[in-house]
Amino acid sequence: MLSALIIDDEAPSREELRALLSAEPDVEVLGECSNAIEGLAAIHRLRPQVVFLDIQMPRLSGLEMAGMIDPAALPHIVFVTAHDEHALQAFEEHATDYLLKPIDPQRLAKTLNWLRSGARAPSQLLPTMAWAEPLRQIPCIGRSKIFLLGLAEVEYVYTDVAGVQVVGPERQGTTELTLKILQERTPLLRCHRQYLVNTDQIAEIGLLDNGAAEIVTRSGKRLPVSRRYLREMKDRLLIG
Repeated sequence: MLSALIIDDEAPSREELRALLSAEPDVEVLGECSNAIEGLAAIHRLRPQVVFLDIQMPRLSGLEMAGMIDPAALPHIVFVTAHDEHALQAFEEHATDYLLKPIDPQRLAKTLNWLRSGARAPSQLLPTMAWAEPLRQIPCIGRSKIFLLGLAEVEYVYTDVAGVQVVGPERQGTTELTLKILQERTPLLRCHRQYLVNTDQIAEIGLLDNGAAEIVTRSGKRLPVSRRYLREMKDRLLIG
């Protein structure tokens, strides 16, 4: 059985694709998402084998979203687009395949047959994938809304039992991105096993008696700095 997830901001397109996939006896549609932020959460929660991902979506495109997926949860990605010119970029992002809207059932059948025949696992593509593009914003969910927080707005990020929390001076949300991805794909600096900080938001660093330290942000929030990461932080900030 091939498990699938549909991510598209247009309801008619989702309905059309779900109908075509549901007609296949060995395809299970796990769900549908109307935007990339919800889609990212669904991928990490449901772990589908293949995602049919619309390229053109508001606020966060399918191409941008693809680069935010945790490699451990990476599915096959079939980009869906109404424009031929997006096809080349889709393959530069190492999509499994792409489909043009309106979807041709015979073209979809070809894609499904290729997946059934044992297409290369997404993890095998990782060394050549363009996951290293820097992130400019962090997708967040908070208090019954979804939003994108620009990196300049972020004070720090930390992990707790509820997930990865992104904190800014004015608002806070939970993100599906891991600390590892955020550390690798943004200028945020790790200061503790559970914390990353925006160095532009540091007001001062207080040195403690036990060899650790404490950051005070420009808005007055306090973050721990462990001894393990203190030297790296000093080097980054050119502190002797």
